[in-house]
Amino acid sequence: METIPIEKIQIKKPGGFSALWRGLQVPIHVKLMLASVLMIVIIGVVFLVIGVQLIGNRVVAEAQDKVRNDLNTARVIYEAQLQQIDTVVSDEARHEFLMEAVTTQNVSSAFGELNNIANEAELDIFGVTNNYGKVLLRTHNPNATGDNLGHHEFIKSVLSTGDSVLGTVIFSGEDLDQESSSLAGQARFTLFDTPLARPVSETIETSGMMLIAASPIFNSRQEIIGVIFGGKLLNRNYDIVDLIKDTVYENVQYKGQDIGTATIFQGDLRISTNVKYEDGRRAIGTRVSEEVYNQVIVQGEPWIDRAYVVNNWYITAYEPIKDVDEEIIGILYVGVLEQKYSDIKRETMLTFIAITFAGILVAIGGSYLISRQVSIPIKQMVAASKEVASGNLETRVRIETNDEIQFLAESFNEMAKSLQKRDRDLKEFATQRIMQSDKLALIGQLSANIAHELNNPLQGIVTFSHLLLEDNQKIDTDTQLSLETIVGQANRCRDIIRGLLDFSRQRQPDKSYFDINAIVNDCLSLVELQALFHNIDITRNLQPNLPMAVIDASQIERVFMNMIINAAEAMEGSGKLTISTREINNTNNIEISFSDTGPGISEENLKKIFDPFFTTKDVGHGTGLGLAISYGLVKSHNGTIQVNSEVGSGTTFIVILPKEGNGDNGKY
Repeated sequence: METIPIEKIQIKKPGGFSALWRGLQVPIHVKLMLASVLMIVIIGVVFLVIGVQLIGNRVVAEAQDKVRNDLNTARVIYEAQLQQIDTVVSDEARHEFLMEAVTTQNVSSAFGELNNIANEAELDIFGVTNNYGKVLLRTHNPNATGDNLGHHEFIKSVLSTGDSVLGTVIFSGEDLDQESSSLAGQARFTLFDTPLARPVSETIETSGMMLIAASPIFNSRQEIIGVIFGGKLLNRNYDIVDLIKDTVYENVQYKGQDIGTATIFQGDLRISTNVKYEDGRRAIGTRVSEEVYNQVIVQGEPWIDRAYVVNNWYITAYEPIKDVDEEIIGILYVGVLEQKYSDIKRETMLTFIAITFAGILVAIGGSYLISRQVSIPIKQMVAASKEVASGNLETRVRIETNDEIQFLAESFNEMAKSLQKRDRDLKEFATQRIMQSDKLALIGQLSANIAHELNNPLQGIVTFSHLLLEDNQKIDTDTQLSLETIVGQANRCRDIIRGLLDFSRQRQPDKSYFDINAIVNDCLSLVELQALFHNIDITRNLQPNLPMAVIDASQIERVFMNMIINAAEAMEGSGKLTISTREINNTNNIEISFSDTGPGISEENLKKIFDPFFTTKDVGHGTGLGLAISYGLVKSHNGTIQVNSEVGSGTTFIVILPKEGNGDNGKY
């Protein structure tokens, strides 16, 4: 796994909104609260806009549903008026006196009865024709008889089918004048300019719209002998529209205005209405807007929408009025004052806005409290981390939130505990190293002094012992053996003194670029032919193309020789020695390991193997200075020696040397 030095790690700082926080010391609970508030406000505004739109649409839809139902009620009232006329006409058509009067051509005898009925039913026209459509009697204009009404569709339909007919028809001015001079005046209108109405050239309307019913008169043989008809003129007749308003809207007012209105149009002309001007006059003679006219009159489709009615906006419903030929001749209208629904919409939206903002404020308060609760343990963690950073490794935090912060606190406590243990171990290690360094320095100085004092007398002993041994003719065998013992022990003392001098006089390495693999091979070539290595299997795991290292070759060769010979002596001349070299990835180091299959080193001895004069060899076999000298030489190269050993499984010494000099002076 690749290891990146901490000092080389670069964290890319985020830009944009996150950059705002870098220049500000903002507590985390404030950041949490602001983030929550931002989200709450965004969501609140989105829901507010959607809610206001939905409320507005709902209010309008409710108003439109109401006027649609109101229009249905108006239609029922309108049709009920037709049914009343039809009932009166149909009842009279079945009376025998009328059948006899028509049969005998003495219709005047029925005038009194028919006139009374017309007055009771409040009919504007009531008359009788023969089976050819010729008028025999008019109750409202008794002198006007003899003209033919066969051109009217309702008369033709009764005569051709024998069935009663009821519906709405248009009477021309001449026809109205024939029925009654007052009806012609009642139907006459001057057209007023109306905002949004379609442009027309006419300024006077003389025809009238009539609710009409007609029934056949049969003789005893069930032959049609005539037609009785009756009707009400709608022009300036406010009974129907006022009944609609009273029934549907109950004369309710809103801010001084009638909340609901009804109108009957002849074409696009208001002939009966309770829509009023500001002065209270009924707005008869005004006309419907062009947009409504095109949809209802031209296209024959109902209109359910807002519309401008004379001087105000209404939620309106219009539907066409058709004659007995199914031709559109007028419009039935109801409308509700839009201002009421606009006010309802505004008040509802204001209430919704108030509730939304109240909810936002409550949410902000809640987020503040929650963020405070979240920030308290974080503050504890910050304070504890500062304590640890200042060196107080005994600091612990206690957080019981049962969430990630608690897990973080537990990890922090474990980290502090580990740092405390590591700090204690480092102090012990440093103390041991300092003591070892002091001891080595003291031993080195003492060794130099001892070696200097003993070297000259010892040299004399060795010299004279050799001279005595050379004069072997003058000494006996026992004396010769004693002299040989003296020479051997003197030589051992000389080796110890030489080791002491080497240990105390370690010079600075003279470094150059050298091939580590070549040095290992040179060392092995020096020892492979020795008797100690005859039964040792030597394995080389040397990395090809191993980088050159900046070292003192003679000093490193001495270290390698010491490692090789120590391994051979530990295996007592029989076993396997594996020497490996490799470049440690992503570092500046080379690793050289020496692994043997010897008896291993106990844990107790592992702590002392680099101490001067410590040896596990038998007395007289080794000075205990080899590893101490090797340790010093490797250390002077800014390297390290590690040892791994398990009793019964062998030992591995690992020498780690830098490829470069790390700033030391040398020839490289």
